[in-house]
Amino acid sequence: MVIVFALVALTVLVTANWYLWRRLFRDTTRGPGWARRGGAALIAGGWVLAVGALVAERSGAPFLLQQVLAWPGFLWLALSVYLLLGVVVGEAVRPLLRRFLERRARAGAPAGTSVAGPRPDPVPVGAPALERSGSGQNPAPGTPGPGESGQRKPGRGKPEPEESGSAKSGPGRPGPEQADSRQQASGQQASGRSASGRSASAEPGAGRPGAGAPSPSRRLFVARVAAGAAAAAAAGTVGYGTYGVLRGPRVKRVTVALAKLPRAAHGYRIAVVSDIHLGPVLGRGFAQKVVDTINATQPDLIAVVGDLVDGSVKDLGPAAAPLSQLRARHGSYFVTGNHEYFSGAASWVEEVRRLGLTPLENARTELGWFDLAGVNDIAGESEGQGPDFTRALGGRDTARACVLLAHQPVQIHDAMRHGVDLQLSGHTHGGQLWPGNFVAAAANPTVAGLERHGDTQLYVSRGAGAWGPPTRVGAPSDITVVELASRHA
Repeated sequence: MVIVFALVALTVLVTANWYLWRRLFRDTTRGPGWARRGGAALIAGGWVLAVGALVAERSGAPFLLQQVLAWPGFLWLALSVYLLLGVVVGEAVRPLLRRFLERRARAGAPAGTSVAGPRPDPVPVGAPALERSGSGQNPAPGTPGPGESGQRKPGRGKPEPEESGSAKSGPGRPGPEQADSRQQASGQQASGRSASGRSASAEPGAGRPGAGAPSPSRRLFVARVAAGAAAAAAAGTVGYGTYGVLRGPRVKRVTVALAKLPRAAHGYRIAVVSDIHLGPVLGRGFAQKVVDTINATQPDLIAVVGDLVDGSVKDLGPAAAPLSQLRARHGSYFVTGNHEYFSGAASWVEEVRRLGLTPLENARTELGWFDLAGVNDIAGESEGQGPDFTRALGGRDTARACVLLAHQPVQIHDAMRHGVDLQLSGHTHGGQLWPGNFVAAAANPTVAGLERHGDTQLYVSRGAGAWGPPTRVGAPSDITVVELASRHA
């Protein structure tokens, strides 16, 4: 089954990239050459870097190699998504642009002419009078013209003897061979066809100044416009989305009313941050921005709900060091995400403890006005360290409000069964790259924001960083300050 899925995925990937190459490079060039070869090398090379970056990260390759591959490889992933979307949208735009150009060409054509059909050719100078009169027929050799009786008037002299076929005819009186050749030329002109069988007016640039240097065809022009627009839109989208990640997350504020929260806890503020994803792209400088942003909100409690890192403590320990500067009245707490289990979860639990955070590994703590609990991520099941709701929530006073930290929103179903009032999660990134939000919505009960599930409320942060491409489109990064409200206030 895995092999079949892999083959299907490979087929889809190859087909999509062939289509991308065709629209961006083959259709925009006149024939084989360096542009087509360069386009094929660009697309293939981009995917080699992207796959290399993914493999290097997961296999624990030397960190320097991960950094070298990460930027171009992951950015190509984002760029290829929007290039593909751009050329697909171009399929609808291309026929509209062609029709516009055709209407414009017809509107600019001289009166009485047809843009599509051949123009009538002028009658050659020196043609017989009947040919110029528009009768469409030439008099047969020896047939008198208009106004001639066919007999000579007396006194005009004797008629000249007929000369052989090689003799010259008189002025204005074509001989048989000349008449035949003119009839053949007239027939070719009337047909409006060139020797190749094509309409002369259909040749590129016909009837326009500078027709000697053919301009690109309308189809080629439309293909280039569509491809250029798709490339510009994709580059602009990825550039702006990358800038949004690198500048750091913005603060979002949400008020959540809890029925069991005492009046004294009204206005209690929890700074929720998830999915920082420190790694070969986002490093110590980014971690410092996150810490400074959180501290500026002056929270009562800080909750780091998973996916802090993508790499080992050895490689990323210095990048995570700014977390020791986190400040909150009631401390900072941490639960694992799925990426911690790709990076050595046990080592990272010890590292965050050393940095001053309190890991909640299927555990809870009783604060002054509510219980705070945390469970491991589902990915920990492969290591025998999965979530244990009974251990984290069993035997507690159900009259007290309970806030649960759980990385994945799908853990809400267990939280509901254990009487949790509010679950704080991340994991989805809000989809990160539109239209990825539709994929995230199919796999999660809530993609982003606050929703109620039975008697339990679920808040999902879009996350502070980004995984893979350091880019977000339609899903801006955030650090959320959740302000608890008492219904007794």
